[in-house]
Amino acid sequence: MRAWRFRAFRGGGELLVPLEEFSIMDDLSSVKGRYWKAQVRCVLVLLLIWFVVSFGMGILFRDFFDKVMPKVGNAPFGFWMAQQGSIMSFVALLVVYALWMGRLERKFEKAGKEEA
Repeated sequence: MRAWRFRAFRGGGELLVPLEEFSIMDDLSSVKGRYWKAQVRCVLVLLLIWFVVSFGMGILFRDFFDKVMPKVGNAPFGFWMAQQGSIMSFVALLVVYALWMGRLERKFEKAGKEEA
């Protein structure tokens, strides 16, 4: 018999989901658990970099970068990072994410075959 558990959502709704969906978080020593942990680490690192580049360099440290860094074209570096650099770094982060996750999937696919 399949076990079910309620999962609540922010909007107040609830949904019955199979209990085995919760087993990944309970058993981090399994291949699925280690993959989940590595995937979350990947996303958190890239989100932190995205925050630093877009919010930090473009807004918080804009005046500092305008004084310290050279101009890009006719625009100060802080302004350029807020307008163009953050978009370019976001696209670069997408490429890094695809490469990183591809490497993780290959690594854990091998580990899953060895464990089975």
